[in-house]
Amino acid sequence: MLVFEISLFAVGLFLLVKGADLFVASSSSIAKKLGVSEFIIGLTLVSVGTSVPELAASITASFRQASGLVIGNVIGSNIANIGLIVGTAGVLSAVRTDEVMLKRDGYIMFFSALVFLLFVLDFRISRPEALVFLLLYIAYILFLFTRVHQQKDVVYFSNYLKYFFKFEYLFDIRTKFLKEFKKESTGRDFKKEERDKKENSGKESRQTDKEETSLPDKNGFTQDFLKLIVSGVAIILGARYLVRESIILAELLNLPETIIGASLVAVGTSLPELMVTVTAARSGRGDIALGNAIGSNITNTFLILGCAGLLHPLQVTELSVFFVTPFMIFISLLFLFFIWTGWKIKRLEGLFLILVYSGFMFWLFSTI
Repeated sequence: MLVFEISLFAVGLFLLVKGADLFVASSSSIAKKLGVSEFIIGLTLVSVGTSVPELAASITASFRQASGLVIGNVIGSNIANIGLIVGTAGVLSAVRTDEVMLKRDGYIMFFSALVFLLFVLDFRISRPEALVFLLLYIAYILFLFTRVHQQKDVVYFSNYLKYFFKFEYLFDIRTKFLKEFKKESTGRDFKKEERDKKENSGKESRQTDKEETSLPDKNGFTQDFLKLIVSGVAIILGARYLVRESIILAELLNLPETIIGASLVAVGTSLPELMVTVTAARSGRGDIALGNAIGSNITNTFLILGCAGLLHPLQVTELSVFFVTPFMIFISLLFLFFIWTGWKIKRLEGLFLILVYSGFMFWLFSTI
């Protein structure tokens, strides 16, 4: 019985992870073929690409009112991103970073952990608190694209706080998005005019253009659309099986849902980040792992808890409030301290992070 449930858990995890990879790739391809700008694609798809498994699993768990899985998955993934993923990157290749990453994104990551702790002190995350999480995430993404990406001046954590509390992101939504959509609309109108001119120039030329260009584009679009449907089905089925089997395993093993979420589900849904990290570290680009870990932690806290909490208020256990969350804050501080000392994660520091994470997992199960 236990082996069967574990097998279904593994199948669900496989479908979820692979479906998420295919979903991001196919949807990005479709968006480009439809003329959507790189800005919109980056803002919506690429920015949350590696967090799709956590998002799908958490939303499914929220629908089933399995708050322990949602909270455990988010906290456990944040801890795994630092202890397991950054630690692995540091061991494979000393990872260099810079001061800006620490004083902007690193501090925002730590700020997200502190906000989470503040919100769960009453042992729940209400819908208004979930909405705050979601607004903080929207502000963060817009902050990256409108303040960090487009300005030459260096911006820091304090600039993000000012950007959020002065509601500057609302003005950027209105101006930036309208500008981008106008560009796309103008581009489509221009293409339509060009097609009309070609049609008027002669039927033979028009027929030739169709045979040479239209059919390949159409076939490519059809393939992408089919992949999108398949990936969507895989994500839905994968998340469904993963959450259902996690609940069953928690009952069979007599474990709290929080522990299952913080261990099996968190590690499983962090596999995309781990694969990206190993590949990047081997190619000498371990710095990608740091940015990926920091960005994923911010996304997990702000976006995933925001979406899951809006669907259904989340109940938080004492284990999460008094033990797991403080450990998340501790390993986040340790991570930032390692960056600050020499602006890189050395191999010994990476090994230490892995040992700390291993100790956390051992302690987590020893508390039962």
